[in-house]
Order: sequence, then C-alpha cells, then structure tokens
Amino acid sequence: MRRGLAIKAVVKYLLTVIVVALLLFVPAGGFDFPNGWLALALLFIPMALFGVVLFIQNPALLARRLSSKEGRQGQKVISHLMSLLFVAGLVSAGLDARFGWTMVSGWLVFGSSIFFLGGYALFVVVVLQNEYLSRTVVVEEGQRVIEDGLYGTVRHPMYSASIIMFLALPLVLGSLVSLVIFLCYPLLIVVRIGGEEAILDQELEGYEEYKSRVRYRLIPGVW
Repeated sequence: MRRGLAIKAVVKYLLTVIVVALLLFVPAGGFDFPNGWLALALLFIPMALFGVVLFIQNPALLARRLSSKEGRQGQKVISHLMSLLFVAGLVSAGLDARFGWTMVSGWLVFGSSIFFLGGYALFVVVVLQNEYLSRTVVVEEGQRVIEDGLYGTVRHPMYSASIIMFLALPLVLGSLVSLVIFLCYPLLIVVRIGGEEAILDQELEGYEEYKSRVRYRLIPGVW
C-alpha cells in the first residue's frame, strides 16, 4: 500500500511540475524567465519536502491530499473555475514576461516570495492540525469537528493560507496582468465556502455549534 502511495505521489508531483513549467515557459517563449524559475522553486521544493514528511508520518493524510476528484456538482464547478484561473494566471505571466507588458520591482518580487513562503508555512500548520483535510468537500464516517489551533480563530484557515499564496504568486512571477487574474481567486473561495458550509451543517455533527463559537471564516475580525 505504501509503495503504491509513493508511486502515485511521485507521478502526480512530476506531472504537476511539468504542466506548470509548460504553462510558464511556453508562453514566455523559452527558459529565459528567471521569475518563472523562482516560482517553480517556491512551489515545488517545499511541496516535495512536506510530501516526504507526510509519507513518513501520516500516509493516510497524504492519500487524502492526493485525491482531487470532486463529487458534488456545485463544488465541481468551482474547482474547475479555480483550475482555469490558475492556468490563465500562469499563461498570462509567461506572456507578460515575453512581451514586457508590466514591470514589478525586485524588492516587491523578494517581499512577495517571503509572503508566499509564509502562506505555505501557514498551510503546512493547517494540514498538520486537521487529519481530515482533503482537497475535496467530503465528510468521512466518524469525522469530528476540528476546533483547535488555527481552527479556533477562523473556520477555514486552509483557504486563508491559499489566498495568501495565490495573491503573492503573480508578483513572484513579476506580472501585474497575472495579479489581476488571480484577484478573482478570493471571490471563488467565498463561493466555495458557502457551498461547503451548507454541506457541513447537514453532514458533520457539531458543526453548527462550532460556527457559533468561531464566527469568522477567513480573516479574524473581518469575515
């Protein structure tokens, strides 16, 4: 079982690296795209390290994270829109680098890289705090409400982390055009949360009481 999981994880990881590289470097017209290489490093080096840690310490959680088939129609539409947004954001960054539409200062690229890594660190903490965390909206048998750690502050800290990363990524890539596209991501997250919480209210025991204790969804004191 662990061997099969390892093969699946490695294959999916390599395919993702290849697809993202193609989405960046083909529109850029070649490999002379330093911001593209920086983005690849920030995306995939931490991912590989964290994947190894999960494989050793919690293979069941890694298996959940590898599952990306959304079963509910409404959430499936949002998932597809997010994928299209990601593709459009990367392609536009490559085209921006090729044709020089916009410029981002080196200091902003550096600061955005730190911001991105901070978002990734937050994401890692969330994954370690929630053993039921998957990439799809699903309630498992025996699942309980997680309300410790970051879940005691906001109800969806994983989405908070992903918003930080997705808004930092286009600036890492040096593209304001890509940033405009990625600004749609938080709006999709808001829609996804609405559908997800409707499901959790119905299927996860204790979730409505949890909502009354933790008022904020994404940003403490705001929403």
